[in-house]
Amino acid sequence: MTDSPVYYAENHDPAMHRAIQTARHTFKYFWREIVWDERRIVPALDLATAKIQFTQNINGEEVSEHMWVTDLFFDGTTLYGELLNDPEHLANLHAGDNIAVPLSQLSDWLFVCDGIPHGGFTIQALRAQMGEAERQEHDAAWGIDFGDPEQIWLVQGQETQPENLIEHPMCRNHIQQFAAVLDEEDPSEIDSIGEDGQTMLQRETIAGNGLVVKLLLERGADATLKDESGNSAADYAQIMQWEHILPLFGLPTAHTN
Repeated sequence: MTDSPVYYAENHDPAMHRAIQTARHTFKYFWREIVWDERRIVPALDLATAKIQFTQNINGEEVSEHMWVTDLFFDGTTLYGELLNDPEHLANLHAGDNIAVPLSQLSDWLFVCDGIPHGGFTIQALRAQMGEAERQEHDAAWGIDFGDPEQIWLVQGQETQPENLIEHPMCRNHIQQFAAVLDEEDPSEIDSIGEDGQTMLQRETIAGNGLVVKLLLERGADATLKDESGNSAADYAQIMQWEHILPLFGLPTAHTN
């Protein structure tokens, strides 16, 4: 990936603007996949990376570059990671730098599982403007077959299991095991603060694990506890706009009349 050629697109390109907006809107699916992959004994993702827009004032002009970041962590408001490449123009960043940015600077996300890419909205917007030969050259540089530019998957198995858009299959498959673990723990620990400064309920809400959120609330987890950012689990339900989780906190969804 680090040897991939650079492809440019005008910032005012409507297709690119739509791609960036869609990437931000759907980032929650990417983050949920990262969370579950970290819980696997053997990771399933071949690649997981996010593209971030960085800006620097150079000689009185605002210069922006979109660069890929890996080793990601997201706390519901801020995205952390490590910069993969040196910038073309910006002088204040270098490959390997640790970054922390608001989600508003995200311009794309991409994960690959079993050779199938998910996300990559700006990538596909660029590929849609290429001829077949150029697409093949582009994909060979990445080592990924990006397929039809008009077909972008958000979650694994989406074509045959669209319910995966609602609840991650690992959440469905492991909820009884999770309940058994809670049964063995001291009930007073359910609202304990982890090393990341958040409760289990906050983390699971951000990750979109509705079955776990429901279970935690049934076991008495406090939805009003706030982290250092000043957000509660109920706040994160609104921030992330997981349609299947909002009602668990008594919050309206976009489809509520």
